Amino acid sequence: MHLPRYRSSVAADLCIATESVQADANNFAVLELFTERRDMMSLPVTEQDRPIGLISRNIFMSQMSKPFYHEVYGKKSCIAFMDKEPLIVDAAMSIEDLTFRAVEAGEKALADGFIITEDGALAGVGFGLQLMNVVATMQAEKNRQIMHSIDYASVIQRALLRSSSAELRAALPDAHLEWQPRDVVGGDFYLFERHAGGWFAALADCTGHGVPGAFMTLIASSALSQALRDLGPHDPAALIGAVSRAIKTLLGQDDSAGSGAAGSNDGMDCAFLCYDAASRQLHFAGAKQSLYVVAPGQQEVLCFDGARMGVGYIDTPAGHAWHNQAIEVARGSLLFVTTDGLLDQIGGSRDIAYGKRRMREQLLARRAAPASEVAEALLHDFGAWQGAQPRRDDLTFFCFRL
Repeated sequence: MHLPRYRSSVAADLCIATESVQADANNFAVLELFTERRDMMSLPVTEQDRPIGLISRNIFMSQMSKPFYHEVYGKKSCIAFMDKEPLIVDAAMSIEDLTFRAVEAGEKALADGFIITEDGALAGVGFGLQLMNVVATMQAEKNRQIMHSIDYASVIQRALLRSSSAELRAALPDAHLEWQPRDVVGGDFYLFERHAGGWFAALADCTGHGVPGAFMTLIASSALSQALRDLGPHDPAALIGAVSRAIKTLLGQDDSAGSGAAGSNDGMDCAFLCYDAASRQLHFAGAKQSLYVVAPGQQEVLCFDGARMGVGYIDTPAGHAWHNQAIEVARGSLLFVTTDGLLDQIGGSRDIAYGKRRMREQLLARRAAPASEVAEALLHDFGAWQGAQPRRDDLTFFCFRL
């Protein structure tokens, strides 16, 4: 991808050529210039072509309009009304540096302008309004480029997830996978792949959302893909452990000595599932995520909780072992896994979290319906619950029937 580039702006881009006066010029000469040049807002004062001060039109004319000031100051040196410490910058200074200098110089640099030099000699003057316009234009261009990059990152992220979606459709005709990043890109990811005699699925919620979250999904999903190559799909708990160690290593988060030297504290919550078609047995391991099952004819939602230990974080021991749960799944059972973006969304008349109870009610109410209808009803209820509240997090869930 090639992003458009623009030339870095410098102070010279704001430079307006102007007249100046020598330090020994009197105030009558300055008054004459300001009277003839009504567009002149500031007048540099120089000694041997080098600026030493700046006279503000507004201040000068206000002072000279006072009683007896003509008589008292008219023939005196113009330095009487000169700002002796104006902002003076080189023409090659970047707009970014100029902006910081102008802010440090205070209100006068924005109101009365600043002097621009070249090799120490007067080149012209610049004004605060020009500077603000250029900064706004630059910021708009940078924002446009950033959004262009994020939009393209979204294309890449969706492309990385596309193969899992195709594998899911081939293995489980009655399934629905919902992935809604809060922003253009997100911190949730999923993986689904078939293997001899069954399939493996993962749903994960990485630290953060937006761009930081998307970076974490790349790290975590790459670690999971490597773990699957090394260990195979049949032991979800071992895979979680491998991913946790990889994240800790990649992010330098192995702070077992308690030195506090780690530069980040990031990780993920997840649910890993491996299904064996011959035995109809599902192995589940989770880290702060649960598996919900509604068996045919049942009036309750069974919940299989994952471990309370997160994956990859500083306080997660490198040797921590997660555990598998072997679940006999009756034919026609409805299974559901979600990230906390669904459960934690604030809404309703009391501005509280959507929660597990409402989610369970939706699963029970449509326990015999196709997974796509269950998902549609759940999303409709979730949207009504959210109302005008802003979305808090990415939303991802996996709903399927065996």
